[in-house]
Order: sequence, then structure tokens, then C-alpha cells
Amino acid sequence: MTTEEQPANEESAIRERHNPVMLRRCLDMLAPALAEPGATVVDCTLGLGGHSEALLGTFPAARLIALDRDQDALRLAGERLAPYADRATLVHAVYDELPEVLERLGVPRVQGVLFDLGVSSMQLDEPERGFAYSQDAPLDMRMDQTRGRSAADVLNTYPPGELVRLLRVYGEEKQAKRIVEAVVRERAERPLTSSARLVELIREALPQAAKRTGGNPAKRTFQALRIEVNGELESLERAIPAAVGALAVGGRIAVLSYHSLEDRLVKRVLTAGASSTAPPGLPVVPEQYQPRLKLLTRGAELPTEDEIAENRRAAPARLRGAERIREEHTA
Repeated sequence: MTTEEQPANEESAIRERHNPVMLRRCLDMLAPALAEPGATVVDCTLGLGGHSEALLGTFPAARLIALDRDQDALRLAGERLAPYADRATLVHAVYDELPEVLERLGVPRVQGVLFDLGVSSMQLDEPERGFAYSQDAPLDMRMDQTRGRSAADVLNTYPPGELVRLLRVYGEEKQAKRIVEAVVRERAERPLTSSARLVELIREALPQAAKRTGGNPAKRTFQALRIEVNGELESLERAIPAAVGALAVGGRIAVLSYHSLEDRLVKRVLTAGASSTAPPGLPVVPEQYQPRLKLLTRGAELPTEDEIAENRRAAPARLRGAERIREEHTA
């Protein structure tokens, strides 16, 4: 792991800005798989390194591989994890690139995988990134600012019908048509580039009743744009099966989701892995049809009231986990 020299106070600032969600429960869930020497754990969403730091500190015999698409996050987390440099490998990659990363590093199987999905504290707290609807900023929202289209590109170039679909599917926004009509009128006169202007348009477009419930009325639109800009659900749909496939027998996966679209996808993959694929009616289920996973949570676990009081960003979190109990059957 290589890091640039940072001001002495930057590491303490990082710690103040990032309080890892459901940290103790994640560590407890992964612990049985990480206690043995030689264990490798992958943090697929490094962020500011809070979960990774705890994993390295709690499991002194474990090796960490950490992925993030955000180069600023890699730099800052690298400073935080410098005391563990001999056991940590930080990689600039999206989590669905996990198989390629492991192949490049010569790691055929891992004992633990952690996902902490959604937007990171750093991205929310830096106005210039454009993720937060409470602050005016350029409409960017790219987690990796070195590539891809921005939220402004999406708003100013997508056909109206496609924008309506995005807000309905990714934002679960019932007023999608009204909001898109306002956006289309605005962009016909001037490109939409400011998050504050987008929030203003949304407020003006919504009926009074819709503005009185569910918090900030821009929340769902910003979520939809962020998911589209970063291809989050498509990446996650590839990443969770890939992570399960990378687990050794006895290995464990823990996934923190923050909205229903993510949680449903994670639930589907883990539940399928924990189910028999045998045709109905067999008196004895052959090995190849038996479940590959054992679920570690009954439904999704929620943060405690104390944790929510201490860290408001934990409120929507949903934790699911599973253990790999057998290899894939090969014919």
C-alpha cells in the first residue's frame, strides 16, 4: 500500500467524519471465518476505511484487500491504514471487478467479504461532489470522477421517458412525471447544472401533499440519479454472486444495504444460495442440489436505537450475511 504524505490532523479529521455502521455486528458475523492465520478478507467498499481499520485491528493474522472506485477515498483511507501497510492491499476498482482483482493478486479464495453499500460519508460531506441535496453544488455524483457521465449529463440529455423510468424505478418516486416535466422545461432554456436549482424545481413541481411526507422531497430524485450515474444496481447484481463465488468453504459474507432496491437484490442472491435446487419430490437430495450457503441473519438485521442516536446515517441500514457451506458442484 502506498500513500502520499498528509497533514498530521487529516487522519483525525477522517475519523471524525466516518463512524462505521453496525461495526460490532459486522465484525462478529465475520469473526469465525477470520480467526485462523492466513485468512483473507475483502472490503469491497473501502470508503474512508473505518470497517477496514477495525477488521485489521480485530484480526491480527488476517490480510485485507480493499476496493474503491473513488481515488480520494483510496488516498485518505491509505493514510488511515498506514500502520497495517504490510497486511493491506488497496485497489482502485469497482466491486463487480472483484474476480479480476483476486486473479491479478493470485488469491483463489477468500475467507470474508464485506460490502457497505451506498454513498460514503466523505462523498456526502464534500459539497463539490454533488451528492447532497442540502447543499448547492455542481450536479456531478460520480463516485469515480475520472470517468463516466455526470448527473448533469443525465438530466440534460436523457429522453423524458427514460428520466421518468429512472425516477420511478431507482428513486421509487411517485411524482416522477411532474418532476421530469419541470426538468425538460428548464433544460429547454438553459442546461441544468446546479443541485440547488434541481431541488428548487422539484419543490415547485410537487403537489403540497407530497411535500409534507417523507423528508426532503428531493431525496428520491437524488438517489435515482446517483444509482444511474454510478451503475450501482447493475454492478451490485454482478458483485454479490461474484463475492459468494470467491468464498472458501467456511467463508462468510456480510452486506450492509441502505435502500430497498439494494436489499432486495442482496436477499435474492443469498436466499437462492441457501436453497435446494433439487426437483420436487426427491426422497434424498443429491449433493449437487444441496444449498451452497447458510444464512446468518433472519431477514435483515437493523441497527439499534443507540447506534442510530449516535450515527444518524445508520438509520436506513439493513444487514444480511451468509456462510459458504459447500463448493459448487461441477459435472
